[in-house]
Amino acid sequence: MSNNKIFWRVNSEIRSPEVRVIGADDKQIGVMALEKAISKAKEAKLDLVEIAPKAKPPVVKIVDFGKFRYREEKKLRSQKKKVKQTELKEIRFSPFIGEQDYTTRINRVREFLKDKNKVRLVVKFKGRQMGSTKFGYNLLKKIEEEFDQTINVDMKPKFIGRHLTMVISPLTQRKAKKTDENQSKNEKIS
Repeated sequence: MSNNKIFWRVNSEIRSPEVRVIGADDKQIGVMALEKAISKAKEAKLDLVEIAPKAKPPVVKIVDFGKFRYREEKKLRSQKKKVKQTELKEIRFSPFIGEQDYTTRINRVREFLKDKNKVRLVVKFKGRQMGSTKFGYNLLKKIEEEFDQTINVDMKPKFIGRHLTMVISPLTQRKAKKTDENQSKNEKIS
């Protein structure tokens, strides 16, 4: 949590003269002057914490600040755990790759796509192979056709130095449903 600490105004740090107060029991007490709200919090031996500073008037809550901060930071940590960062994996091919090597690499691509990672497919050309670039394009086209409706092409094949590169990613649930609906509509028309 060190890189992005959350800041809450507490008690006398609150700047607004009038605030909407929520009690320790999570019930709304109402709008009142800041001084009165602070005195209510002190009576309960708790803190007054500003939870919605941009509201008109700002919303404050009577809570134990230490416990409140712990719960909020714990929520943030669990949200960060749930968010999966998509990784970009790379698989290298040769323009004249053997069938067994091709199958092995395609299986790796399937695994990466199943884990919802993006995959950069790279066809590496050496020496005289640069004269036969069409084989690289054909290879990438073959891969694209093999995965057909299960992938999204993020970057069309293009040369970067001696490497022909293409980036693919798995179709999201929504896009997959749309393509299925489009196919069923096309079948009904035919």
